[in-house]
Formats: sequence, C-alpha cells, structure tokens
Amino acid sequence: MSRNAHLENRKFIIGGLFLLIALVYIARLFYLQVLDDKLKLDARNNAFRYLTEFPVRGYIYDRTGKLLVFNDPAYDLMVVPKNVTACDTQALCAILGIDTAGFNKRMKRAKQTPRKESYFEKQISSETYAGLQEKMYRFQGFFIQKRTIRRYPKKIAAHLLGYIGEVSKTQAEKDTYYKEGDYIGISGIEKSYEKELRGVKGTRIVMVDVHNKEKGRYAEGKFDTLAIPGKALYCTIDQNLQAYGEFLMQGKKGSIVAIEPSTGEILALVTSPTYDPNLLVGRERSKNYGVLQKDTVGIPLFNRALMAAYPPGSIFKLIDALIGLKEGVLQPSTVYPCHRGYPPMGGKPKCHPHASGDLYTAIQASCNSYFSYVFKSIVDYHPNGKFIDGYTNWRENVMSFGVGHKLGSDLPYELGGNVPTVKYYNKVFGDNRWFANTVVSLGIGQAELTILPVQMANVVACIANRGYYHTPHIIKAVGDAKNVNKKYEEKNHCSVPPQYFVPVVDGMERVLKPGGTAYLSAIKDIVVCGKTGTAQNPHGKDHAVFLAFAPKDNPKIAIACVVENCGFGGVFAAPIVSLMIEKYLKGDIDRKDPRRVDMETRMAGIDLIHHKNLPPEPKHH
Repeated sequence: MSRNAHLENRKFIIGGLFLLIALVYIARLFYLQVLDDKLKLDARNNAFRYLTEFPVRGYIYDRTGKLLVFNDPAYDLMVVPKNVTACDTQALCAILGIDTAGFNKRMKRAKQTPRKESYFEKQISSETYAGLQEKMYRFQGFFIQKRTIRRYPKKIAAHLLGYIGEVSKTQAEKDTYYKEGDYIGISGIEKSYEKELRGVKGTRIVMVDVHNKEKGRYAEGKFDTLAIPGKALYCTIDQNLQAYGEFLMQGKKGSIVAIEPSTGEILALVTSPTYDPNLLVGRERSKNYGVLQKDTVGIPLFNRALMAAYPPGSIFKLIDALIGLKEGVLQPSTVYPCHRGYPPMGGKPKCHPHASGDLYTAIQASCNSYFSYVFKSIVDYHPNGKFIDGYTNWRENVMSFGVGHKLGSDLPYELGGNVPTVKYYNKVFGDNRWFANTVVSLGIGQAELTILPVQMANVVACIANRGYYHTPHIIKAVGDAKNVNKKYEEKNHCSVPPQYFVPVVDGMERVLKPGGTAYLSAIKDIVVCGKTGTAQNPHGKDHAVFLAFAPKDNPKIAIACVVENCGFGGVFAAPIVSLMIEKYLKGDIDRKDPRRVDMETRMAGIDLIHHKNLPPEPKHH
C-alpha cells in the first residue's frame, strides 16, 4: 500500500471522528434545548418565581369534637431586592399605610440578603391584598405569598392552646425546615405538638411577565411539590367545662385543673387572669403581647396551672394520713389532742376550735394538731431508729404521689414543685441539729413544701383511683379521632396499697357533710369527697385551696382549685369546685335551686383583684 493511500485512510478516520463528535453535540443540544425542561427552567430563571406553599396548620378540637382552633387566610408581601428595578414607592406606601422612612427601613433589612426573598410586610388584610393585586406591575421585585393565621371561635383556653410566633435566626439555623420569619409554636399545645401541627411545605413555580404579573403555573405544575397539611389534634378538654371555669375565675388569681381519673385526661385547665387568644395573632400580635406583658398585677401570660408553686396547706394532710396508715403508725381510730394548736410545740401550728376525734374527724375538721402528730410519728419511726432515714422514707412516699417532680405531661414549661431534702435542712439547721418538730409544719402542707395545681389535681385523681394515676395529658388523639394516643395508658402506682385509702376517702366524704369544712358546697344527689386547704402566704393574704373527686364510687372527675389571697378554702375554692363538678356530671347546675344559682352568681361576681363585691370575712375555718 502506498503512503498516499495510507494517508487517505487516516483522513476518513479522522473525518469520521469529527462527524461522530458533532453528532453527539447536536444530540445533546437537542435534548437540552427541546426535551429537557429542567434546563429551560434554569436558563429562564428570571421569568419564574418560586413560591413557598405553606401547609394548613392542623385544626384542634375538644373531646366532643367541637372546634377550638382553625385557620384564616393571610398574605405576606415579599421582596427580592436584586429584582427591584422599578417601583412606584409612593403608591406602595399608600396601599400599605406606611411612610417613606418605613419603606426604606424595610428595604434596608431585606438588602441583607439581596438575591433572596424577604418579608417586606407580613399578614396584610384581604382589602390590602386586593389593592396590591391590581398594581403589582408597578412594583418590580415584589410578590405576594399566601399563608394562614390561627383563629379561635371561643375566647377560652389561651394558656392551654398556646400561641405561635416568628422563627428566630437561631431557630432557623437549628432546624432546616424553617427559615427566619416562618411561624412556630411558642407555648401550649402549639409548642408541644409543633411537628404534628405544622405539616410539610410545598413549592409552586409560577411564570411572571415583564410587568411582574403572574401568568400561571409553569408546565401546568409538573415541577411543583404539594404542601401536606398538618395533622388535626383532638384535645381532652371539655370546651363547656373550660369556659365555665374561666367564667367562675374571672376577677381572681389562681387556677383550676380537672382530670378524668380513669384515663389522666385533663378535662379543664384554667389559669386566671387569662386573655383572648385572638389577641396574639395577626399584625397586632406584638402590640397586644406588649400590653399583656406590662400587666404586672394580673400577669395574664403566666400559666399558674403548670408554673405556680404553692404551699398545699391542709390538702396535704391526706397524703400524710395515707403514709401513716401504710407505715402502721396510724389507725383510723387513733385520737390525738388538740388545744387550738399542737401541744408539744406550745400550740404551734395553731388550730381552730373543734372537738378532738379520730382520723375521720381530723380530716372532716382539718385538724392541724392531729396531722402534726401524724407527721412526727412517720418521720420518727424507722426500723433502724434513725430520724434521717425516717424523714427520707417520708419524702420518698410523698413523691410517689407525683409531688416534687415533673409529671411528664404533654404541655410545656411544667415545673416540679418542691419536697425539701435532708441535704437542704442540713444546710439550713446543721447536720443532726433538726428533728421532726423542727419541720413539723410540713405535716400540714406548709414550710418549704410546694405543689403545682396540676399536681394537686393529680394527687386527688390518685386517691380517687385508690392508689394509682395516669400521667395527666391534654391530647387524646392525633390525625384522627380514632387514632388514640396510647402513651399515657400506663398506671403509675403510689407507694400506698389500695386498702389504706378506704378510711381517708370516708373522711373526705365527711368534709362536705354538716360539721365539715366544706359542707355548704355539697351537691344534691352527688357524693363528693373533698378536702379544704388554707395555704399560708408570706407575701399577703392566704390562698384558698380545695380538691375533690366525684362520685365517691367509680369517680368521673378529680379537680383542684387554688384562689390566691382570699383566705379559707371552704369560702372560695370549694364552691367553685362544687359548681364545676355539677356542671360536668349533670351538664349544668340546678337552675331551680336558688342556693346553687346564688353560689354561681357570687363566685363569678367577686373580683378579688380589684376588690369588688367581696363577701364578709368568715369567722371560722
């Protein structure tokens, strides 16, 4: 083969390679330009707008299926500073009701991320939204984003439901789901069940013309991702009972917590003073929050049910009685003297005049001297004879009732209360320099002992069940009413066996009979077992406390009430609890009974905060 022929063959090979490469490029270009929509999307990015589709936040219902929280549409005006090539500033300010300085302030904040969308004005009204839609072509770089805001058909349960607020920069950095300016649950159910309520965001891609007007979805929504709505929550509370409790507590500081003993479901969680939950939504949220925060008299943002730690007062005598019976240092027939006070300590703690008697009488009359003796007998008794071990044993028994530690409910910010430790008293009095009588006021629920209202209700639920409780909780089901939350089905047993509850429950029944400290709060045809308490307050007038359950057999409700700075438990707290029990078990109080109607009128009308319609001072406990 000649050299020329060889060169001729190489020419055809090289030419073939170039042709092959050219065909590959042509095919690739055809695919990218004609077949592949993604490149079109990237290449024409300035003609498209990526909108976040915010999911509908989950609705919240009460235990009967009545709506507690729903959503209303809202609109945010967004801006991408880099794209603001032409803007009729005066027209935009006029529509939004802001001045030029306000415009410049917003733009300055947005320009911190010039190529990203930022909030320019949040939660604009439907009227403002309509006005903007007509003139968006005059506001290059601006667009409207739809979202929802919470609404509350009833002005109740603000502390329980909680509220939502803006995501901070720190929160956005911790959780990539959020970006700064999004909304997140801040308190109550909204916080505890944020992940269930929030849903999943989607993305919508829309085409925009040169006049900044949306021209429809790109590729008929082929590249959109749908938002997934948040799950519905079915709450344990009874809407009517909750509203009634807030009605009775108006003008007072305090709390009511009602629990269904057989399940641990919270039927009502009232904190007073309260506020309209609708105040903390929309554009007025910040302003209203500031007003509520400045109320230093009522402190309406403070959740007393979960965060206010009170000395329990005489209601704590029930726990001491149960521990004493269990430890064998107390019998139902045991009698201790009372001479208007505890004799071994010179009449302190003091007691009101009443006849001495057995355990039943001591509970019925709420004898301070009797339970001081009971406390001393518990802590002084221990198999090894050491007082410190006796005190530790008493403390461990107390805490088994859900006192002195967090219960683990599904509501945030719950505190634990306090049952003083040996270490604490050693620090206060010195090692081996304190004894039962040194801290004897613990036996009547005073000294450093503190309990939260939710714990008080849980204690009486434990007594109603004769020895166990379910962890109090607020959500019954998630997503579907039949999808029941089984997390709280486990029974938490206290240290006292069931048989020791019989005399204590019988004594509690006597509290609402003639001679009992709450006999005026008895309910016709319902056997109520209760206990009054007067919690000493070093900062002012004593707090009134009352806890009860009903009916005596197969109880349906366990409830505790604290009314601050009003004196004896039988005067304020007991009537309120009595009305709540009747409302729940019968649907309403007996409107034909003038005594019950008058009790309701008085309790709702008394304003302890502003000292209006106050009753005369009682002469007896």
